[in-house]
This record gives sequence, C-alpha cells and structure tokens, in this order.
Amino acid sequence: MITGTLINYYFHCKTQCWLHANRLNLENNSEDVRIGKVLHEINQENAKHTEIKIDNVRLDKLTADYLVEVKKSDSDPEAVKWQVLLYLYILRQKGIEKRGKIEYIEANRQNRKTQIVELDEKNEKELLAIIGEIKSLIALSVPPLPVFENKCKKCAYYEYCFI
Repeated sequence: MITGTLINYYFHCKTQCWLHANRLNLENNSEDVRIGKVLHEINQENAKHTEIKIDNVRLDKLTADYLVEVKKSDSDPEAVKWQVLLYLYILRQKGIEKRGKIEYIEANRQNRKTQIVELDEKNEKELLAIIGEIKSLIALSVPPLPVFENKCKKCAYYEYCFI
C-alpha cells in the first residue's frame, strides 16, 4: 500500500522511494530525520488534535475544517502537497471531506508558513496516476540509479547511493 512517505519520496528522489519501499531504511542515521521527529513530538504536545492513524497513514492533526500536516521546512513543497492530497483522498474514501493545511515550522518559530491544498477532480486523477507510477517503480527488481543533486548531501541514503 502506498503511504504518505512513499509519495513524498517519489517526488524527492525515485531511488529513495524504491529503497524505502523495499525496506532498506537508513533514516535512523539521519540528523534531519531526528530533528523532524522532535519537532513533530513538540507540536503534538501543544496540539488539541494529535496524530491519528488511519489504515497505513498517520495524520498530524484533524480539525473541523482541515487535515493538518506539519513539516520542518518548506524545502520540497511539491512532495508535501502530494502527500497531503493522498491523505485527503484516503479520508474521502471513508466519507470525510476536508481541506489540507500544510504548516512549515522554520528554525525561527515566529516564521511559520502555511499552504492550503484541496483535492479536486484534476488532482485526484493525477494522484491516482502517481500512485500507479509508484507501484511500478517499487516493483522493479533493482532501484533506479541515483542522480546527484545538492539535496543529496543531507539525505539519509547519501552513503548508500554515492559512497
């Protein structure tokens, strides 16, 4: 089953998506992942509506109007947008209609950015196509070759891919 993490990784890096889907998880060694988890925990302590698990996904918060996803930074907004659209789709399948709100917690807490996302017909059709692409990708017998970009230096899979 496709998770929000896989959707996010698919947009971030196809190799990372394949490796994570095929249970090669190197994130325990990543400082950025640890920071994200700590921020997530702090945010949950202060929230009225804490993390909710539905099927194979974990939603950060549900309010009367929004499904809220909290991220450490806005370094990959397209990936997060599709992650939230997947969550909205899963909720819709269960008869729950919400809008998505992405909250980016930057290093400076006063600088909090938000983005609103809605699952319309066009996005839903594209999401289903992306899910099909991800299923094809992770079914490959070997991962796609990594393509080096500056963002790779901070990735938990950097050593696997390039050393």
